[in-house]
Amino acid sequence: MKKVFVLIAAAIVCMSASAQFQFGAKVGFDMTHFWGEDAPTGVQPNYQVGLMMEYKFTPKFAIAPEVVFAAQGGKASEDFDDDDIPGIPGTVKANGTFHTNYINVPVMLKFYATPNFSIDLGPQVGFNVYNKMTASGKIASIEAKETIDLKDITKTVDFGVGLGATYNLTNNAFVQARYTLGLTNVFDVNDSHEKNGNAQIAFGMKF
Repeated sequence: MKKVFVLIAAAIVCMSASAQFQFGAKVGFDMTHFWGEDAPTGVQPNYQVGLMMEYKFTPKFAIAPEVVFAAQGGKASEDFDDDDIPGIPGTVKANGTFHTNYINVPVMLKFYATPNFSIDLGPQVGFNVYNKMTASGKIASIEAKETIDLKDITKTVDFGVGLGATYNLTNNAFVQARYTLGLTNVFDVNDSHEKNGNAQIAFGMKF
């Protein structure tokens, strides 16, 4: 029995030695948009900043949860003529910029194809913290601009899936590219099918 416990202890020591924990921070540039049926197609430049942890449980595989603040959203543009809006002559040009900001928690499974390069795939849950739209329009020579709060019609929780890659520049520094596809509707409104899309490039440091 004593030999069994010695073997178990040795196995635990070996597993602990092979496993690697690293913590870090990242900051990145995002191109965000909406996708889905009748969703606006405009792309909006944004940013992200957050913390991450990586647990490498074999030389080839690791799991990396993150907590990231991400400024997201999209843009919409539409022209209306006399037939679309009765009583208003001429053409109305309407534009909207959506600011839908989230605290995102992705959990990525990382496959290390080489010691410095990994392919990353995993789910993400996001918690909406801010949603406003800046709307502007022009009728003939008259222009107007207004900021509208959309928080009451925005779903609190957003689910998605991310796919990307990470390249470790050094033991501590890395660059990362990822696309996150939203799977749930952003707005809690009938016949609204806008979902989040986010293409990201980030730089980070592990400690």
